[in-house]
Amino acid sequence: MSFYTFLMKYRAYKAVDDISKLANLVYEDSTFPKQSSDFDEISSYLETHANFAFNLSKFDEIWELYLVR
Repeated sequence: MSFYTFLMKYRAYKAVDDISKLANLVYEDSTFPKQSSDFDEISSYLETHANFAFNLSKFDEIWELYLVR
């Protein structure tokens, strides 16, 4: 399962926590690497190409949840 697919389970009309906030932001970003399951690719994208700002330490925590899914 790609990270994007994992995140989409947490989309919410109104973001209530960090994971739903990231899910909503990624959903709106048409250039997010939707098929990727690679930490380095996604982390690099969020650092350099994303059209939104997100706390990368929170991304690391969300990635850990993704790994134990």
